[in-house]
Amino acid sequence: MSVRHAWVVREGGATASWFDVRLDFADGARVDALAVLSGREVRVEGVRAEPPLSLDDLAVLAEWLENPLFAACVRAPAHALPAVSRRGRPAWPRGREERRLVAREYQEAREEGTDPVLAVMRVTGHSRRKSLRLIGQARDEGLLAPRRARR
Repeated sequence: MSVRHAWVVREGGATASWFDVRLDFADGARVDALAVLSGREVRVEGVRAEPPLSLDDLAVLAEWLENPLFAACVRAPAHALPAVSRRGRPAWPRGREERRLVAREYQEAREEGTDPVLAVMRVTGHSRRKSLRLIGQARDEGLLAPRRARR
């Protein structure tokens, strides 16, 4: 899969960034999509597939795109994505309260069967590395179970 930041449109105080997404499968099938990040929402604007996607495949397309697309949005230049940059991030507590909220979000995602690190990335607006650091700090404070049991 490849994700490429295509262009940015600014109007008033709002910014929208478009991404070209390509999925290549081992059997030669290909899916091209155009996704847009507006505020903190990512939407797929267009899809082209060879061979055409079935309705079942189209239904799981969002799952195929979610993690790589979100990672690309976080890595994109901060001037293009104010909603993910430090200044555009919604107010988020620091210190112990931050780690408590990170632990709660992590546990909720685990219970729902979704990626807990991605869930923490979404709510904090931090990169994967920073989110993992916060999760580790929450573990160190005893807010989350240890990663590995000691023998």
